[in-house]
Amino acid sequence: MNPFTSKLIAWQRTHGRHDLPWQNTRDPYAIWVSEIMLQQTQVATVTPYYQRFMARFPALADLAAATEDEVLALWSGLGYYSRGRNLHRAARLVAECHNGRFPRDPDLIAELPGIGRSTAAAIAAFAFGARLAILDGNVKRVLTRCFGIEGYPGDRTVEKALWQQAESLLPKDGIEAYTQGLMDLGATLCTRAKPRCGECPLEAECFARRADRVKDFPGPKPRKALPEKATAMALMICDGEIFLEKRPPTGIWGGLWSLPELSTDSPAEKSAAERYGVVVKSCLPLPTFTHTFSHFRLHIAPWLMTVRPDGKRAAEPGGLWLNLEEARGAALPAPVKKLISAIQEKP
Repeated sequence: MNPFTSKLIAWQRTHGRHDLPWQNTRDPYAIWVSEIMLQQTQVATVTPYYQRFMARFPALADLAAATEDEVLALWSGLGYYSRGRNLHRAARLVAECHNGRFPRDPDLIAELPGIGRSTAAAIAAFAFGARLAILDGNVKRVLTRCFGIEGYPGDRTVEKALWQQAESLLPKDGIEAYTQGLMDLGATLCTRAKPRCGECPLEAECFARRADRVKDFPGPKPRKALPEKATAMALMICDGEIFLEKRPPTGIWGGLWSLPELSTDSPAEKSAAERYGVVVKSCLPLPTFTHTFSHFRLHIAPWLMTVRPDGKRAAEPGGLWLNLEEARGAALPAPVKKLISAIQEKP
């Protein structure tokens, strides 16, 4: 066993994380849910969501039997909602195509929606002891620094070199401790900012540390200005109820319930009347705010409207009316949930 691998395993067994809610199990379902939630999201954020999710859907069959709305309601606020939709789709595929048993074959795991090569390897390693390499963001950072792999990890050539490096380091035994050790090291010591190199078990082997170039790895993503977009949202209130529309299944906030969006080229009151057939009694602007996605910034101008009861039915073909308490518990994007939670029941 090479020094990188042996030192990492020894460090993980002594200093790594051993008490996370999804650890100390061979249940592939529990491991799979955690790995999907942990994609691009930190452990501290994931933990309460994971615990609520598993309490509601303790087994794969429970998740497969749920509706998408039930799944997304528990996902609300965690972000990257396609993960929740894919998790639900995959559960139904396992129920239909694998007799409800999560597949052991890493290639079959990787074919499920939302599971790529690295996530499939992590699930197979922790659930079945499979000897496979992982390559998530934390691992890429560890490997680029330790082995001086130049360039942006998202570049195809650099990623290929990283996969080759990752596979060359696999131990013959102890794959679970090794895999968890890579994750733990990247999350706790070899962090993006302020890495704790003096505590790292691989300090002597690390190219970036020896060359005093830790800040140079991994190579930065080529910078590109985020596009700016704008929309207006209507909080249409009638008799203590608010009108919500379901987003298309793909795109931002796909499958979630959201506030109706209005044209920014005409007055909000007129736009709401023309699009939804409502009669607006009052219309007040709320403070504009910005929500940043990974690939653009969205400037949202909310309008608080009271509408006459005779206009409710006209809007219904495009959505539904919920009382404010029900609406707060629906599968909503985080900024929409904050908006609804901030308004009083009778504006």
